[in-house]
Amino acid sequence: MEEHKVIADDGRVLWAAEQGRGVPLVLCHGGPGLWDMFDGLAELLADRVRVIRWDQRGGGRSERDGPYTVARTIADLDAVRAHFDLPRTALLGHSWGADVALHYALAHPGRVSSLVYVSGTGLGQDWREEYRRNRAERLGDDVGGSSDRDAAVRAWTADFADPATARQRAEELATPWFGVNEEANAALNAESRTWDEGELVARCRELEVPTLIVDGAADVRPRWAVDSLAGALPDVARVVLPGAGHVPWVESPGSFGWAVLAHLAR
Repeated sequence: MEEHKVIADDGRVLWAAEQGRGVPLVLCHGGPGLWDMFDGLAELLADRVRVIRWDQRGGGRSERDGPYTVARTIADLDAVRAHFDLPRTALLGHSWGADVALHYALAHPGRVSSLVYVSGTGLGQDWREEYRRNRAERLGDDVGGSSDRDAAVRAWTADFADPATARQRAEELATPWFGVNEEANAALNAESRTWDEGELVARCRELEVPTLIVDGAADVRPRWAVDSLAGALPDVARVVLPGAGHVPWVESPGSFGWAVLAHLAR
């Protein structure tokens, strides 16, 4: 893996890295306020794909300086695209990063060759209450922790379908640990709650970028939340992985890798 420093248009420094060869694929991590945790996914795809990774502003190895807005995040992603000299690129976004990738495609459809929307939460806001109930049921009394990292690991165990391996897999996501940027998390989550589902549906109907939606059937975030997005996109396929939760390339790597590579080969 070769690491890069990307300079955004306002001078802030973003961490990025690339590995592999083939069609370019830029990965957009979840959060907000987290960092790239795609080591396993990059290894899964790098034999056939040029994988480009980056830490969003305020998270991980990127500069911790706002503003923290969706428009700023989209501009930063465009700086990553330009840094790697990509006239067009495929995008894969996971969780919050699925929103980042989708909104980038809506803003710059001519710069996106294809889109992979993984474990996103769709265009509306009604999913949140059911998510909280599902998460509480899966975690039970296993909440809190003696440190920010321990609390995050405990919470992230809910993102895996298999309780026997959930703790180990959550520990792996948290290693290395860079700390959650709570300011970025609060600001970007607040902005996302103002999105109008009807307006986004209308914009998605005009988006001709080939899109693959990948869901883990055991995700605690209800998958019906993505239905309006799937119904609006004119060129879309959807894959549901029965043995996976919110991080499907970890729990179902073979099926996940096959689906993504087949989509990129179209």
